[in-house]
Amino acid sequence: MSTVPEQLQPIFEQLDKNTDSNIAKLAKAISFKAVSADESLRQECFKKADYIQSLLEELNCTDIQQFDLGEEKPGLPLPPVILARLGTSPTKKTVVVYAHMDVQPASIEDGWNTEPFVLHHDKENGLLIGRGSTDDTGPLLAWLNMIEAHQQLNKELPVNLIFCFESMEESGSIGLENLIKEQAVVSGYFYKTCSKIDAVAISDNYWLGTTTPALTYGLRGCNYYQIKVNGPKADLHSGVFGGCIAEPMIDLVQLLSTLVSSQGEILIPGVKEMVAPVTEEEKDIYKSIKYSIEEFNESSNSETCLFDNKEDILMHRWRMPSLSVHGIENAFSGPGAKTVIPATCTGKFSIRTVPHIDSAKLDAIVIDHVNKEFAKLNSKNTMTCELIHDGAYWYSDPFNDSFTAASKATELVWGQKPDLTREGGSIPITLTFEEQLKSSVVLIPCGRGNDGAHSINEKIDLENYVKGGKLLGSYLYYLAE
Repeated sequence: MSTVPEQLQPIFEQLDKNTDSNIAKLAKAISFKAVSADESLRQECFKKADYIQSLLEELNCTDIQQFDLGEEKPGLPLPPVILARLGTSPTKKTVVVYAHMDVQPASIEDGWNTEPFVLHHDKENGLLIGRGSTDDTGPLLAWLNMIEAHQQLNKELPVNLIFCFESMEESGSIGLENLIKEQAVVSGYFYKTCSKIDAVAISDNYWLGTTTPALTYGLRGCNYYQIKVNGPKADLHSGVFGGCIAEPMIDLVQLLSTLVSSQGEILIPGVKEMVAPVTEEEKDIYKSIKYSIEEFNESSNSETCLFDNKEDILMHRWRMPSLSVHGIENAFSGPGAKTVIPATCTGKFSIRTVPHIDSAKLDAIVIDHVNKEFAKLNSKNTMTCELIHDGAYWYSDPFNDSFTAASKATELVWGQKPDLTREGGSIPITLTFEEQLKSSVVLIPCGRGNDGAHSINEKIDLENYVKGGKLLGSYLYYLAE
C-alpha cells in the first residue's frame, strides 16, 4: 500500500477495528431473502429496506424517505427506493451514491455449499459467502461502514452525499427512472439539494480478474424478450395426443434455435450491422490489460470459453453484443418422468447491447425475425414475441475528474494502478443518472472477478469488504481536492 495521507490514516485504522461488527452487519443484511423477481418474497424486500433505513438513521442522515413506486401489477406492490442525505455544506461537492438492496434467487438446492441467506465466514480462505455479499449488499455496506468510521472519530466527510438505494435492480429497476426524473426537477439538481451534483458513484460491478483492481467506464445494455406459444386449452397426455397435435414446446424450441449458434453468433439479421467498428486505438487498450484465459476459466469455474486469447474474450465480453437463452416457463423440470404436453410455454432470452445499437430498432428486428420464423413452421398454435424490459448501454470518459480521483484512491488502497475496463453486465439506471443530473458517473468495483455474482456460492473476499470502505472513502477525499 502507498503511504496513507494523514487525514485518511485514522479512518483506515478505524475500519480495521470495526471488521467484526461490519461482518455482523453484512450477515444481518444478507439474512433478508430480498429476491425482487420472486413475488412470494416481495415482502422481504420491504423488510430489508427498513433495515437499511435504520442504518442510515444511525448515521444521522437527513431527509430519509422510502418512496412508494406503486404496483408492478394489481396486488403486487413495488418495493421502495430509499433517498437520504448526509451533509448540506454549500462549499463542498455533492456526490450521489447508488446501490441496490435486492438480490438474485438462491437456494441450497441450486448447488450452494452453505445456506445462501446465512452468511458463512470462511476464515481459512478469507471469504464472506452469501447471496448479496458482492452484488450489491456488501458494497452498499462498504459505503456505510466508511461513514460510520468517520463519525466514530468525529471527522466530517469531505463532500455532501445523497444516497439512492433501490430494491428492483435485479428485475429491471422498475419505477426508478421516473423517480429520478421527478427528483431532478431542475437539470443538474437532485433530491432537495441547492447545488449541482458533481458526481454519481456506483459500486455494483467487479474487477476483471482476481489480482488487479479496476475502474469501469462502459457497460453493455440489456433488452429482455419473451416468446410465448399457446396451443391446447389444457396440458395433455402425450400417449393420447402425441403426434396428433401441434405441441407448443416443439415450436418454441425451434424458434429459440434460430436466435443464436452454439458458438455465440447472433443469427438474427441486422444486429451485427449496428455494432460500432473496432478501431486500432481500441485494440491497443485490450493489449495492455492484465488478464488471461486462466482467470476467465476460474471466474466461470469451467473450461468452456469460446475463445483462446485475452483480446477476443474481452471484446466479446465488453463491446460485442451477445444473445443468451435464460429459461422456459411451464416446461416440466422436476425429477423423474412426466409425459405431459404443455398447453402453453414461454421462452425467455436477452440481448446485451453495445454502441451503436438502437434499442427500438433492435426490438423491431428481433420481433420481426421471430414472427417470420414462426410463419415457416406452419403451426396451428399461436405465438407472440415481446420486449419485457430494456436498459441502454453506457460509455464514459475514463480520464475525467471523477475517474482520476477513483484511480488515485485505488492506487492508494491496493498499491497498483487500476485497469480501465468496460463490462458486459448492465446497470440500467446509469445512463438515467448521467442524463438527468448532467453529471459524470464512475463505477468503482469492490469485488473480484471470481465472486460468483448471480451464481452459486457468491462471495466477497474479507480483504475486499474491508478495503472497499477505505477505497470509497479515499475516492471522496481525492474528488474533494
